[in-house]
Amino acid sequence: MDSTQLVLLALLLGALIGVGITLLLVVAVRARERILRENSDALPTGVSAVLAALDEPAAVVDSSGTVLEISHAADSLGFVPGRPLEYPGLRDLLKVARGAGTAHESMRLPTGKLKGQERLISARISRLTERWFLLIARDLTEQERLQQMRQDFISNTSHELKTPVGAITLLAEAIDTAADEPEEVRRFASRISAEAERLGQLTGRIMHLSRLQATDELTTFGDVAIDEVVTAAIESNAVQADSEGVELVRGGDRGLYVRGDAQILIEAVGNLIANAIAYSPRNSRVGIGVRGDGEAVDIAVTDQGIGISEADQERVFERFYRADQARSRRTGGTGLGLSIVKHAVYRHGGEVKLWSQPDRGSTFTIRLPRIEAPVREPERRPKSSARKAARSLKKEKA
Repeated sequence: MDSTQLVLLALLLGALIGVGITLLLVVAVRARERILRENSDALPTGVSAVLAALDEPAAVVDSSGTVLEISHAADSLGFVPGRPLEYPGLRDLLKVARGAGTAHESMRLPTGKLKGQERLISARISRLTERWFLLIARDLTEQERLQQMRQDFISNTSHELKTPVGAITLLAEAIDTAADEPEEVRRFASRISAEAERLGQLTGRIMHLSRLQATDELTTFGDVAIDEVVTAAIESNAVQADSEGVELVRGGDRGLYVRGDAQILIEAVGNLIANAIAYSPRNSRVGIGVRGDGEAVDIAVTDQGIGISEADQERVFERFYRADQARSRRTGGTGLGLSIVKHAVYRHGGEVKLWSQPDRGSTFTIRLPRIEAPVREPERRPKSSARKAARSLKKEKA
């Protein structure tokens, strides 16, 4: 082997040794960086930005379950930086994630507000590093409640419609049987008319509620005078109030305006007044008060009736729910009035509040965003009428 070949061989060995040393250095540097990341107290790059962008409760926790950083919505589930995860279910899920890298489970967590109340959440924990884990919890409580409401709506609607339809069928058969007895026929016919009216009222309210819940409705918004809304709502219930021996008393501020659909607001306030009359004793009062501040208009309807228990107050706005079943049947209530009120007010950007105590009466308050009184153009009708009268007089003279 000559010297040239020896030189080339030496160069090749040197290159191989250099590459090997470089690879060893790269592996060592990466291992060092990995160890530093695992032992570092700093979160991985971008995690804080991700947490800030999340609308759902989320948190970064270490392998022991201590919370390090949270999203803005995480405090609703009791996540506090520096403290361990409060719920055993989440701690158990973290143990699974430590072994598998990721874990997902739906679970119920206590709300911490009222005994026995729970939240349904869908929790997912994923590994960020060997030390850090990302926990995202999606609250399914409202979704579950809406699903239950849909099922209740279908069930209750079927039941409510079946009652008058069945009654009409039986009464029709009774008329056929009593065809030779005019008095009985008239009595059964009168009851058929009452059941048909009840059926029409029920279907009409169901359709109205469906329209309120549709996204493409309420397109005829305009400036609405609260004075006109309250006056119309009182007038629509005046006959009922007189027959029940209940006095309607109006008070409060005048000249307030909101943005909305006047007819829908009249029906919402009218439903509250009708309920107040139905649940009030004879010789009592129902007050309708209006108060405005810089931001909103409050319309309060107060009765001196039987009141609503605390257990029923959270459910009175549900469709077909009746706190007093016997009285509702006696008064012909459909159980949809307060649900219509709630959806009508929500579609106007407002809210409905309730205060009540058994045997002390109830107060339902509609709160709507206030607007400034619109500027009215000068009335020109008299001038126009005068011109028309003048033209007519000229023609007559001609």
